[in-house]
Amino acid sequence: EVQLVESGGGLVQPGGSLRLSCVASGFVFGSVDMSWVRQAPGKGPEWVSRITSGIGRRYYAESVKGRFTISRDNAKNTLYLRMDSLKPEDTAVYYCTTASGSKGQGTQVTVSS
Repeated sequence: EVQLVESGGGLVQPGGSLRLSCVASGFVFGSVDMSWVRQAPGKGPEWVSRITSGIGRRYYAESVKGRFTISRDNAKNTLYLRMDSLKPEDTAVYYCTTASGSKGQGTQVTVSS
């Protein structure tokens, strides 16, 4: 059974930083492309970033490029999202997802002064 457990969210002031983690189990983590997706209140899901299996090529939405960094530790079955220079519009529930669409319960990120 695929399990994805996100953590690391919280309340942060504009300009601040957070690092999200996602611990995966139930599949061969290192062989799967992984993504972060977010959903703001009253809006649909928004793809944020993806990292491929193998060499770990990274892709970012224009809205987060240069501020967010995705990474993975295959030995720990863990996906990360480092978020810097956070803006109020980054407020959302953040989910890690597999290429087949499995996702965790999410972690809330709130950017507010």
